[in-house]
Amino acid sequence: MKQQTITESGTTIKKSKNVFYNSLMELNRSISIALLKAVNKKNMIVCLPMAATGIRAIRMLKELPKSAIKEIHINDIDKIAVKNIKENLKLNKLTARDKRIKLTNKDGRLLMLEQGGYDYIDIDPFGSPNTMLDIAILKLARGGIFAVTATDTGALAGTHVRAGLRKYWAKGMKNELMHELGLRMLIRRVQLTGADHEKALFPIYAFATQHYYRVFFICKKGRKLADEVVKEHAYLLYCKKCLSRQFNKINHAVCCKNIPMQWAGPLWTGQLWDRQLAEKIYKSLQNDLTYKIKLESEIKDSLLFYDLHKISKYYRFPPPKTEDALGRLKQKKVKAALTHFSDKGIRTNIKIKQFVNIIKKPSKK
Repeated sequence: MKQQTITESGTTIKKSKNVFYNSLMELNRSISIALLKAVNKKNMIVCLPMAATGIRAIRMLKELPKSAIKEIHINDIDKIAVKNIKENLKLNKLTARDKRIKLTNKDGRLLMLEQGGYDYIDIDPFGSPNTMLDIAILKLARGGIFAVTATDTGALAGTHVRAGLRKYWAKGMKNELMHELGLRMLIRRVQLTGADHEKALFPIYAFATQHYYRVFFICKKGRKLADEVVKEHAYLLYCKKCLSRQFNKINHAVCCKNIPMQWAGPLWTGQLWDRQLAEKIYKSLQNDLTYKIKLESEIKDSLLFYDLHKISKYYRFPPPKTEDALGRLKQKKVKAALTHFSDKGIRTNIKIKQFVNIIKKPSKK
């Protein structure tokens, strides 16, 4: 069978015709490794239940310190994929002699049920992660890290509202905020499954890019902690007339002469990033995405972000350059930063009217 040769971050693999490999996910995998280096956990038991070519597992084995991984369970339900993984392990001089490596060919849920528990679980499907969530969280250890990808962004971002309600128990909103709202809806969905098991899953690093959303959680156990997480769930209310927004426990409010506000959610309203972790990941990767996340991780209690072009259109003034708008906000001692969710966005914790008054360039007399 003819195979394609692929090199990613210094690791070379061969891909069989029917085995899934997505080159766009290289950044996803690089961030995963940078995060694990940053948290510096030792003797982890790792589970990759949907391994495909094995590229993520091989990169982890090659790029992380040997002390980081005690066992790594590499699995795929497809026999051809598992054969491909064996070949790629051998190609990278990782053989059965390495007792850390446990390679299996079964349903990933069955694999996790058979094991005692894991310190790191990575769910990286094509589509929704939902079918894996319950068992993965059940088997996630105290202090463990849970990495989740969702590629069905249409259901989360408001393009397919019924799918969002059915799969994520929340309603998206298709506007400039849709990807951050979708990411926060995904977080809530995972957290609710965690609450079923009296586990509190706090996001420590999250992002939306290209065609997918990605979140890393840290697991803490206990009813009170799980309750604290659920208390941070609310709706995002949005006024299409003045562009103001607020978090609210109910999905109804009025604004601007009693016009009903649009709503999205319920969703996670808390922090998306651990600031120190974001700093370390940026230092490791030095790219535009991780740079913007490092900056926005410093903004606490934000009302998401403001889109400069949309605001200038609605309030009828020339859109300022992003750098100029940031400069005006800093002059007023307002905390503000770029956001990775939008090239035209600024994350800040002030309300819309104050934001407009500061960034609007005074007219010439």
